[in-house]
Amino acid sequence: MMNHAAPFLSLEHITVRYLDKTLFTGLNWAINTGEQWAITGPGGSGKSALLNTITGKFNVINGSIHYHFSDTYRQQHTITDPYFSYRNLIAHIGHHHAFRNKSNITTDFYYQQRFNSMDAEDAPTVREYLEGDGDTPLLQPLRIAPLLNKELIKLSNGETRRVMIAKALLQNPVLLMLDNPYSGLDIQARKDFSEMVNKIIDNGTTVILVTSPTEIPENITHVLTLDEGQITGKYIREEYLTLPIPETKIHTNIDEEKLRALVKPVIPQFDTIIRMKQVKVQYGEHLILDDVNWIVKPNEKWALLGHNGAGKSTLLSLITGDNPQAYSNELYLFDRKRGSGESIWDIKRKIGFVSPELHQYFKAGSNCLQVVVSGFYDIIGSTRAGSPEQLEHAASWMDILGIADHMKLPFKGVPESVQRLTLLARALVKEPPLLIFDEPCQGLDVQQKEHFKQVIDTLCNIMDLTLIFVTHYQEEIPSAVTKVLKLEKGRSIH
Repeated sequence: MMNHAAPFLSLEHITVRYLDKTLFTGLNWAINTGEQWAITGPGGSGKSALLNTITGKFNVINGSIHYHFSDTYRQQHTITDPYFSYRNLIAHIGHHHAFRNKSNITTDFYYQQRFNSMDAEDAPTVREYLEGDGDTPLLQPLRIAPLLNKELIKLSNGETRRVMIAKALLQNPVLLMLDNPYSGLDIQARKDFSEMVNKIIDNGTTVILVTSPTEIPENITHVLTLDEGQITGKYIREEYLTLPIPETKIHTNIDEEKLRALVKPVIPQFDTIIRMKQVKVQYGEHLILDDVNWIVKPNEKWALLGHNGAGKSTLLSLITGDNPQAYSNELYLFDRKRGSGESIWDIKRKIGFVSPELHQYFKAGSNCLQVVVSGFYDIIGSTRAGSPEQLEHAASWMDILGIADHMKLPFKGVPESVQRLTLLARALVKEPPLLIFDEPCQGLDVQQKEHFKQVIDTLCNIMDLTLIFVTHYQEEIPSAVTKVLKLEKGRSIH
């Protein structure tokens, strides 16, 4: 019989620093063999940082972490690798992928590459990345088989997450750590994923996952709650589920007068923002979009819905000018047929785009104000300095969105909710006729989602905005949205 009280991992009075910031002070937490933990807490409370600390990415300057599972493993296995450590036994899946090209081993996939068949050939396929067929029984709930011959950069957000999880599982880790694994997954994929987590646990792997209080797989036995770098509770699952759900206190005080003063009155420029007629997109045998018809008029607010891989990202890429197949289709953007002499920059100038994926295209050193200013240049990841007027205008938007005090802080170091509002300010600085939000609430907690939604609704009340909003969660859709386009296996259902 296994002794369930045997220690698995213990964090003893640890103080942790990263860059020049103290993240945890005197933190204690012990996990016993057989326990499975979920970590919950508001955005910025330290959940991801705790996982990074356990993997050894952050400096423990006081106290210690004991990886008892590594000692046990050493006792039970003959290890010949002199560099073997506890790290070999941990698989950690964060928010953002770090895929590499075949040719120059870089993680800098630029955004348009996904839709350019020439560039995509430089990206490994899922089969190459997984170094095998990825079709073990454990991976079946991830539905990897249909993705095996796809290039990594052609994957949708949700498909990318499934492949990252598959890669981690193929390492047979003793400890699997998942950071917000449900974000970007559609309803069916979330169900499948929960079942898979339960199977992984049944197979003897210990799981720690960061998740929202409402998405805790059944086989999780314990819950840790965090707030501002402090542990606020350690519960067994049943006890945690009886707790009242924390109330969401939302204060959206966008200064409407300031906003009205900042935005220029819109002179109606376009009769139609988007018109698609029988649009088809195909890569080899893969038919991604099939006979899509869609008209978007100025000032309309649309939700774009559909399962992972339904074709949403590809549809957006036609609108943002990133997909060369736009030219072989009957597609009008801002009253002009694609291919009638307008450049990709003419299109990009008229669109503001927000997506959690954009996070990975900015250089590590950029501060939040630089990211907002880059919105004037339509190049994702641009670090041009910006004119004094542009800097002032960008700062005004940050002030209106309540993130002015983050201007000089590194974009990659601020909480996820601040990053998302920074990307929103980046999309708004040029007051574009069209705003596209691709799963903008990914990784935000309940309060931050509500706040983001209210910010959007306030902006829609005051400004003439045409909006396309993509999400897998009904409750994230702003009230301003009144129209829906649903994609199912590449076909449009109004």
